Amino acid sequence: MTESKVLRPRPVLMTPIRRCGSHALRLRLNLSPDFYSPYPLHIVDFMPLVKLYGDLNNDWAYFQLVVDLIGLQNATMIKWDGVALDPVKIFESIKNQSRSPHRVAWEMLFQAGKKHQAKVVMDKSLDNVHYAEELIDLFDDLLFLNVVRDPRAQVNSINKAIIHDYDPLLNTMSWVKAHDRIQSIIKKHPEKVLTIRYEDFLNNQEAVLYKICQFFGIEFLDSMMDVSGSTEAKNIAVLSALWETNSSAPIPAYIDKFKQTMSTKEIEIIETVAGDYMDSYGYEKMTPAAADISQSAIAQAKKRSAPKKQEAWSELKNKDPRDYQLRKFRADYLEMVKGRLLEQQIEVLNRFENAPTKSIA
Repeated sequence: MTESKVLRPRPVLMTPIRRCGSHALRLRLNLSPDFYSPYPLHIVDFMPLVKLYGDLNNDWAYFQLVVDLIGLQNATMIKWDGVALDPVKIFESIKNQSRSPHRVAWEMLFQAGKKHQAKVVMDKSLDNVHYAEELIDLFDDLLFLNVVRDPRAQVNSINKAIIHDYDPLLNTMSWVKAHDRIQSIIKKHPEKVLTIRYEDFLNNQEAVLYKICQFFGIEFLDSMMDVSGSTEAKNIAVLSALWETNSSAPIPAYIDKFKQTMSTKEIEIIETVAGDYMDSYGYEKMTPAAADISQSAIAQAKKRSAPKKQEAWSELKNKDPRDYQLRKFRADYLEMVKGRLLEQQIEVLNRFENAPTKSIA
């Protein structure tokens, strides 16, 4: 049974994959008093740890999960302004409902949204598209804002960010996998999904923002057109080179920026892997789209990507120490949680092994 909609904002998940222009949209929509979307938790990075908590029906284990997820929010680069989450209040609110890390994360967002008096809250953790069916089971009023971007431009951006891989083939495969997931949701629940193209937003942001507001059931405001009025936009623009354009008007010239920085070979790889979606979304190809996408090519791409990721962390440390330290702090927090959970498992195992055994008469 899905959770009651009484006394909570309506949930929205932005999909399907990062570097699609998601911050530009989020920051403008946040200028509505009825809408709230803080910097995302990106719970996908936490999910490999969940099995270490054991049975979440155990109150001790579930409460620890709540505490750790709130800790993850506190360890993130950008805090949720004016919000101090109480783990006891979160736990008590959802302890009798279906238990999962997603339910905890959304309760955090709901309670933060209530403090901001929002009617709609949006999670910009785009990778959660891979858990979309589970989220629909939790919230039958969940909506999806599906933001499509030319895969050549998007993969070009992903290649430079410490979030995925460092190879266009691998990142395009991730792009396609994410779009496969949201398309499966569109087929089953078309009424729940609004798809927009980022390029259309760049060319006519008023029309796209108006369409989104109608879909969410909130009022479009002229103030959304001027992101310079967003304090958050100014704040995040100085935190990372990835976000430095978020405090200014959109730049339509960025649509084709990938042509200046990507080789023809890289572009053809993207057009080969994502070709069907490019046709569907209306992006014209530049190459024959016949690149080698064999298992051998994929293996070589993985081999190239790993050392490049290490180099990127080193480069970030030298070029932008603040960005590096903030990202590293979050990564270190996740490692700390993992280490503690593993130690607890060892302690339990030792107690079991050292417990006295009863002889069989």
